[in-house]
Amino acid sequence: MELQLFQRFAALAYEKAGISIKPGKEALVSARVAKRLRALSLPDAETYLRHLEEDRSGEELMRFLDVISTHFTSFFREPDHFQLLEAELTHRVEAGQRRLRIWSAASSTGEEPYTIAMTALGVKGVEALDLKILATDIAADTLRQAAEGCYSAARMEPVPQALRARWFTRKRDPHEPTAEMWEAKPELKSRISFRRLNLAEPPFPMAGPFDVVFCRNVLIYFDQPTRQRLISAIEGLLRPGGLFCIGHTETLSGIRCGFKMQRPSVFRLPGEGVA
Repeated sequence: MELQLFQRFAALAYEKAGISIKPGKEALVSARVAKRLRALSLPDAETYLRHLEEDRSGEELMRFLDVISTHFTSFFREPDHFQLLEAELTHRVEAGQRRLRIWSAASSTGEEPYTIAMTALGVKGVEALDLKILATDIAADTLRQAAEGCYSAARMEPVPQALRARWFTRKRDPHEPTAEMWEAKPELKSRISFRRLNLAEPPFPMAGPFDVVFCRNVLIYFDQPTRQRLISAIEGLLRPGGLFCIGHTETLSGIRCGFKMQRPSVFRLPGEGVA
């Protein structure tokens, strides 16, 4: 991909979603754009860029941003965060809290919010409580896939057999009859609401407060001003005493906020938060 064309794609990603694509990523952008060229049967990247600029519906822009920002995700990724979540919710239940709100801010194809739900519902007493999980992502297609809650056997490998049996139903892949798939059961899906949200455009429509927020492996896509706006917005939506998790490779260095680090990638908002 020529430098000038790369710069135009990078400028579009930053303008529309605050995604910062560093110089030297021409090959990555070219490969991701090629996926959309094949899907739309377009001849070249220049034609695709014009298509993006002329698409008033915004649907293709969302697909472009999705392929540009897509990163690896899996069930129980960075498992220590879910051990902390279990301990956090156990404490809140034992303290008498009856309402639990958790936000998976960059939910991608759903593995994170379903892992959050399985972890939360595994805590004694939580099933009887008012537990709701908000799962957000910028891409409508990704959200639809997440809401369906269907995963291949390979993607289900990190899920322990007992949890798989408790929370998923085995079925055949309609596109490949010899392949096995697993679908989240209604009682798991019912705890999660999937909503489209651009994290680069606070303030956000939800009121909060949340007891726990996961915003993992997404800060790396934003420049410092966008990170600052996002973290400030999350701070305003988190209950005092609430827990905030970012990705293991991420940091809040240089961000002005009231969070106190408990350990690398795990932060808490000061105050008493059991309600």
